[in-house]
Amino acid sequence: MIEHINPADIEKKSFEIIGSLLGDRLLDPEKEPVIKRVIHTTADFDYVDNLVFSEGAVAKGIEALKNGCDIVTDTQMARSGINKTILGRLGGHVHCFMSDPDVAAEAKERGVTRAIVSMERAAKLDKPCIFAVGNAPTALISLWEQMNAGILHPALIIGVPVGFVNVVESKELILSSDADFIVAKGRKGGSNVAAAICNALMYQIMR
Repeated sequence: MIEHINPADIEKKSFEIIGSLLGDRLLDPEKEPVIKRVIHTTADFDYVDNLVFSEGAVAKGIEALKNGCDIVTDTQMARSGINKTILGRLGGHVHCFMSDPDVAAEAKERGVTRAIVSMERAAKLDKPCIFAVGNAPTALISLWEQMNAGILHPALIIGVPVGFVNVVESKELILSSDADFIVAKGRKGGSNVAAAICNALMYQIMR
């Protein structure tokens, strides 16, 4: 039977279903809104186990957003999915340099990916940033290299690229770093997951 639900109540009903399907499984209260938001976005309950959080990552991400930090993404899709209205109210902006012609030109000249050049460009921003990576493992590798060189100090790294080449390895670099992070272990992830995590943090501020 098709259930007719008021459009305004669909999300609420979805989260009720997610809660019922989780059953007796208890989630860390700090991480729960993020995990459930990702499940809501993907319908994939593997994220209960796949999402790994550094100590206090959610609280630190929320604090950074409250202080007006910006968000840098590695895809226009992630940028589109982030709630820019709320971020703007908090004093932040979303950046994605991947489509910039000069980024593409520099990447071609150097023989590297646009994601690498984009992360280098982002390191020059004059305010703290959350990096939300949902597609390009080379973006995570670049972040790791810049952190090791003392060039970059991210407010939070959301490391959830999806795929097969260097995906697991790039995530392991972030997991072994001193950065504050939320990482989806393994091959799963995506731009939608990166955006969902950003939104989950912001919605906790605005609720």
